Amino acid sequence: MRKMKVNEIFYSLQGEGFWTGTPMVFVRFSGCNLDCAFCDTDHSSFTDMSLDEIVEKVASCGGECRRICATGGEPSLQIGSDFINAFHMKGYKIHIETNGTMTLPDGIDWITVSPKTKKIALKKADEIKLVYLGQEDISSWNDFPARFRFLQPCSCKNTKETIDWILENPQWRLSLQTQKYLDIR
Repeated sequence: MRKMKVNEIFYSLQGEGFWTGTPMVFVRFSGCNLDCAFCDTDHSSFTDMSLDEIVEKVASCGGECRRICATGGEPSLQIGSDFINAFHMKGYKIHIETNGTMTLPDGIDWITVSPKTKKIALKKADEIKLVYLGQEDISSWNDFPARFRFLQPCSCKNTKETIDWILENPQWRLSLQTQKYLDIR
């Protein structure tokens, strides 16, 4: 049976983007095909888990919550249609936060793409969420097919600069890492 590298599974509120404030069970995977300096996942820390073990852990820690968020690292390196089907059969809605460099299996209910490179494999998403470092030109993402566009300061260090950019580009919205302000996971 195939094992996946899981960094942690926990129940909390979504802290970023469109679903901010919504209860979710987070399945944080270890491993990524990129190496971002600001990544908040410890890729050296993981437990090899089967899909059945992941489903059981999600159910035990999330109680009645029926939304999960596959995140990482890069979850598209590990999840497939078996993952999607297993959770849909249990009544879950599946969200994914991805860097967009890999294609995704069909059936994901909400796709958040957070590109870290100019070239990505995804052609559309429900939301695009860019981490704004402050000096890069992000206007090339203005035409990416997404229903919602969010710009997020990098670790809350350049919030004013991010706000200023959004005020000049009103098709974007501010996303804050509210989990950091609230001191939750």
